[in-house]
Amino acid sequence: MTYCVAMKLATGMVFASDSRTNAGIDHISRFDKMRVFSKPAERVIVTLSAGNLSVTQNTLNLLDRRSQQNPDSPTLMNVASLYDVAELIGTTMREIKQRDAEYLRQNNIDASASFIVGGQIAGEVPRLFLVYSEGNFIETSHHTPYFQSGEVKYGKPVIDRVLHNDTSIRDAVKLALVSFDSTMRSNVSVGPPIDLLVYENDKLAVTMSRRIEEGDPYFGEIARYWNDGLKHAFAETPGPDWLSG
Repeated sequence: MTYCVAMKLATGMVFASDSRTNAGIDHISRFDKMRVFSKPAERVIVTLSAGNLSVTQNTLNLLDRRSQQNPDSPTLMNVASLYDVAELIGTTMREIKQRDAEYLRQNNIDASASFIVGGQIAGEVPRLFLVYSEGNFIETSHHTPYFQSGEVKYGKPVIDRVLHNDTSIRDAVKLALVSFDSTMRSNVSVGPPIDLLVYENDKLAVTMSRRIEEGDPYFGEIARYWNDGLKHAFAETPGPDWLSG
């Protein structure tokens, strides 16, 4: 399993993904789920992948191979908009699944996969998309400024309560890491390292990237504060007066 989250804010974007995959309790590995495609002053495109690893890897690898074989074909580095990027990834993933899905099903392997795709291309505003396993996709809105993929249920409640369009990048980074702590505490299939990337609007370059390893002091501090804060908030919450005793 994996967990990825991306947030689109008034001032920029925050992307985060874990690096753990598993095929059973005895087969846990680490693979990067985040990839960055950039050209200074022209575009920054970030992809976060979840689901079947062979499907997501082959999708991006096929796009890379085609761009090398025919630079004039549509690629992540030459299409005109983030919408075109999402459409290209969705179409290519659909092609990979049509090729491999039946063979995977014959071996009881789930072929579902998804991508979160975001960033900015010169000439348009920053955009963020969620590409479903079927190849179709949706875009964030003012009311829903984030996407998750993978093991989403544990990190979702805190994001829903806190995140809004005007949240600062600093607070969004903190919120993303709190959502990871909540997820990791409840599901051992999600774990460090956590890849974190910040993009500020109109920079057309990555503003900050960081890999948070196991034992990272700041992540440990966040986990302690969040754990103690929840316990304190629960203790201060009024009990039901109608319950005797």
